[in-house]
Amino acid sequence: MATADLGRTLRRLRRLASLTQEELAERSGVSVDVIRQLEQRRKHSARLPTLHALANGLGVELTTLLGDPPAVAATGENDGPRFVAVRRAVMPALWSPDPEPPGPGFSLDRLREQIADGWTQYHSAEFDTVMKALPDLIMDARTATAAPDGAAGYGALAKALQLAGHVAVRMGKTDLALIALERAIAAAGDSGDPLLPAMVVNSVAWAYQRQGRLYDALHVALHAAETIRGGGHTCAADGLKVWGALTMSAATSAARSGDYDRAADLMAGAEKQAARVSKLPAGSDSRMVSVFSPSSVRIERVRLAVQYGHPEDALTLAKGMRLSKDTPPSWRTWLLLDVARAHADTGDAEGAVKTLESLRRAAPTWMQHHTLAVAVVRDLWSLPNHPPGLRSLAEFLGVTD
Repeated sequence: MATADLGRTLRRLRRLASLTQEELAERSGVSVDVIRQLEQRRKHSARLPTLHALANGLGVELTTLLGDPPAVAATGENDGPRFVAVRRAVMPALWSPDPEPPGPGFSLDRLREQIADGWTQYHSAEFDTVMKALPDLIMDARTATAAPDGAAGYGALAKALQLAGHVAVRMGKTDLALIALERAIAAAGDSGDPLLPAMVVNSVAWAYQRQGRLYDALHVALHAAETIRGGGHTCAADGLKVWGALTMSAATSAARSGDYDRAADLMAGAEKQAARVSKLPAGSDSRMVSVFSPSSVRIERVRLAVQYGHPEDALTLAKGMRLSKDTPPSWRTWLLLDVARAHADTGDAEGAVKTLESLRRAAPTWMQHHTLAVAVVRDLWSLPNHPPGLRSLAEFLGVTD
């Protein structure tokens, strides 16, 4: 994979981690000569396994090292009008008036349905559609908090702000995401729903992971999971889903921190409990609850196997996998991407391209927004022999230069 900013980003992240080049080499298993050449920009590319090793040594997500994909504008203060509107909704201007009670035509049920639709659009990578709707959703939810049944309004506000946080993370704006999520937690606390704060904490853990704050991500996920279990909420489907999603998030943070034994223990516990979900009474709208099922556990196991450096295990886990109907499109596309990564890591370029073509057919917009999809295609493009179909993928993602 080649990128003009790779060396500069590597040097910045290494210094933020207070590591010398020699210390990073020891942590990552990448030679100090390769690190030095990358940072001095005498070497402008590295294979994906090398980048994985460097990211693990730095304690950051691979996407942090790779930067934004071509479909995502670089992080900065200058946003387009649509994102400015989202910022204003998340962070109203100082001395803005308090919300007025909703009018006679307002329907909280309709608002919740609109927010649930927003989550469906998010999982389908319809980010422009979500951003267009978010300001009104957040403002309507703030209005609902002034209604006589304000607690339900706070619940809607929490889910709308959580959605804004997810979109901000996907756009590479994690600081805005954390502001939105912290405000979502405050609203969730006023909602009276004991599961809602923990659901938002799971999103916070994801934002921390994207910032390389793996210890913080692990800590908050485990704390929230224990709160759910200690409160007796895992006896119901919704509570078990929230606990399971938090446990899988903690496993991911542990794995990226190099604590693979702890990650394996957490995933084993999650897999055991996932089998209970279908046996419990159905909960609320699945679009508004954390994702957790036997399918999501298997998908996460595939992902961790790739990150452990065991692509053969990942392909074995993914072979013949049957996903449940409630598996969101984004999870299905993550699976395809991880399978493509595993094929690439085993040297099966043709298998990687075929999987990426399936990903493009299933979720073209999502693919353009995912840094790792771009990285895999760049890695394949650097090979001397290009499998059929690779040029079309490379042109689609803008990585043929």
